[in-house]
Amino acid sequence: MNSSSEILSSLNLSKVIVVGSGFYGLTIANLVATQLKLPVTILEVRPMIGGNAYAYFDSETGIEVHKYGTHLFHTSNKRVWDYVNKFSEFTSYQHKVFTRHNGQLFTLPINLSTINSIYSQNLDPQSAKNLIDSEIKASKLSVGSESFESKALETIGTKLYESFIRGYTQKQWQTDPKQLPSFVFSRLPVRFNLNQNYFDDTYQGLPSSGYESLFKNMIKSPLIKVFCDTDYFEFAGHIANLNTLLVFTGPIDRYFGNKFGSLTWRTLDFEIETLEIEDFQGTSVINEADLDVPFTRTHEFKHLHPEWSYTPNKTIVMREFSRFASNDDDAYYPVNTSDDRLKLSSYRELAKLEKSTFFGGRLGSYQYLDMHMAIASAMNFFENELLKRLT
Repeated sequence: MNSSSEILSSLNLSKVIVVGSGFYGLTIANLVATQLKLPVTILEVRPMIGGNAYAYFDSETGIEVHKYGTHLFHTSNKRVWDYVNKFSEFTSYQHKVFTRHNGQLFTLPINLSTINSIYSQNLDPQSAKNLIDSEIKASKLSVGSESFESKALETIGTKLYESFIRGYTQKQWQTDPKQLPSFVFSRLPVRFNLNQNYFDDTYQGLPSSGYESLFKNMIKSPLIKVFCDTDYFEFAGHIANLNTLLVFTGPIDRYFGNKFGSLTWRTLDFEIETLEIEDFQGTSVINEADLDVPFTRTHEFKHLHPEWSYTPNKTIVMREFSRFASNDDDAYYPVNTSDDRLKLSSYRELAKLEKSTFFGGRLGSYQYLDMHMAIASAMNFFENELLKRLT
């Protein structure tokens, strides 16, 4: 356990204090320490670093378990790719996902194979496009593109939407898809070829030695002090009196004491078990599309690193459940309703009044940021703001 005196001493010596140790916070700390040679303190409320990308090695099986669900690194930003490769080599893993509907597996994202399977046909790409277009026209949808559902129906038609998208989305968000913004659907690629890769990014892979090694390498500098199991709010009053900069990557509404009401967040629950079999599902992730299945995804982590050796006849399976977060839960995803956007605007006005505190990362910005986006955002913030304030 960290003593309060140790933490206070480190805070007093630091030029930058970072709250949270996800990719955004770790990138800020690394750049300040290595490029500016200034001391940094990281306060992390969880017992380990890495945010939701944290993973550990199971001692019984040798499998790397992604504690908060499967995390795949992918980016088309060469600058971000070069940056993370300073801390770890990466495998050439290409993520492929399947979705289960009515007990049958289909490829995801929706592609030519998915379309042929669900329509029981053998269509070429143009014929598949014509089929979907004709279905959209025949349905005479009186919709615009304001909501998730309208955008989906205008793009893939009723059958594909009802089979693969509606139920999963309703479970994931516990919100009628008619109430979700259209950009949520825009994140999902739709293809009329046989490309089964989940991501289209130029650079993809997983840390060759696991995520924990990558995170530790990011904070190797002796100028970085990390205190886990440490709640920022216990030291907020002390920090406010210091001549230092604070980078807060926790939920922005909680920083301000939910003054304008809580923003709407999603959280995840997980059920994990070790099975006495070699292979449970044959792939790393299967989405559960149907509403009568209570969980959204099934993970089997050994498929992420087929190049590693594992204990024979054992595997680890995790089932993922999605629900609304309370103030006591870890926040994962911003829901971003119209009401949330009004509250967020008020919180951002308060943030502008903070002279030495900055907000970033998925929780601090209330934006859905993938890992590579969080790193790019942190790099831009360091160059455009912190360099000016610290040099």
